[in-house]
Amino acid sequence: MLFNKCNSFQVLVKVHACGVNPVETYMRSGNYSRIPALPYTPGSDVAGVIESIGERVTAFKRGDRVFTSATLSGGYADYAVAEADRVFPLSDKLNFSQGAAIAIPYFTAYRALFIKGHAKAGESVLIHGASGGVGIAACQIARAYGLQVLGTAGTEEGMNIVLRNGAHQAFNHREANYLDKIKEYTKMQGINIIIEMLSNVNLAADLHLLSHAGRVMVVGSRGPIEINPRDAMNKESSIIGVTLFLETEEERRECARAVLDGIEAGWLNPVVGPEYPLQEVAKAHKDIIHSSGARGKMVLLP
Repeated sequence: MLFNKCNSFQVLVKVHACGVNPVETYMRSGNYSRIPALPYTPGSDVAGVIESIGERVTAFKRGDRVFTSATLSGGYADYAVAEADRVFPLSDKLNFSQGAAIAIPYFTAYRALFIKGHAKAGESVLIHGASGGVGIAACQIARAYGLQVLGTAGTEEGMNIVLRNGAHQAFNHREANYLDKIKEYTKMQGINIIIEMLSNVNLAADLHLLSHAGRVMVVGSRGPIEINPRDAMNKESSIIGVTLFLETEEERRECARAVLDGIEAGWLNPVVGPEYPLQEVAKAHKDIIHSSGARGKMVLLP
C-alpha cells in the first residue's frame, strides 16, 4: 500500500534505510506476546527524507533528513508513515544507514541503563552481546555517562568492535571460563548492572556475577530458563524486564534528548553491520537469528 497523504500530525518518509531487529523475527513467527493484526509490514527505525507532512506538523518540512522510532505503515518499504512525535532530525554527521541504527538500539539501551536500571556514574555494567546494535549503543552511552563498561562478544572481531565503542574490557562468551575471567577482572566485587540480550542462556549465571543490590536488565530472551531464586535473595538483586513498546511519552522524550545530545557531542556513533537490499529481507531475518556473532546494526536498503 502506498501512502501519499498524511493525517494532521503525521509525516510521510521516503525510506533510505531501515533497521532490522530480532523482535521483528519473533513477531513474524507468531512467537511473541505482541502479535500485530494482518496485513502487517515490519520495521520501526527508518531513516530517510520527509516527502510530505500533515497540516498540523510544524517541526518538519519536505526535504528534511529524519529518523524514526516507530512507523504506522511499516519500515520495510519504499515509503513509511509515522506520527510526527516519533520522528527526529537526522544530523548531517550521520548517513542514512547510521540513522536507521539509532532509535530502537539507543532508546532501548538508555531506557535499560537509566530509566529502569537507575545507573550511576562510577558503577560497573556488563553488556552481554555487546557487539550488536543495542550492545554497541549501551557501550557508548554507559562510557559517556561515566560507568565502568565491560562487554561480551562471540568473536575476535566482535570483541574489537566492543572495545572501540566504549568498553574498558571485552570477554569472549564462547570461552568456557569467561565468567571466571569477569569475576577476576572485578576482583570478586561483582557487577552493579548487567544488560542481558539472551537471558534464556545467561540469566542464572548473571545472578552469580552481580554485586549486592545488583540489577539484571532483561532486554532479550529467546525462551525459558530455570533459576534459583535464592541467588537473587542472597544479594538482594533485581531482575527487571525492559521493552521499548511500553515506554511512556515522557520516557521517549528523555531518550530522544539523550540521543540527540550524544549525536551533537560526537560520542554517539552508530555502527552499521550487514546491509541487505529489501528483496533479501528473508535472508536478513535468518542471519540476525543464526549469525555466528553480531557486528553492528543490521540494515535494509530499499
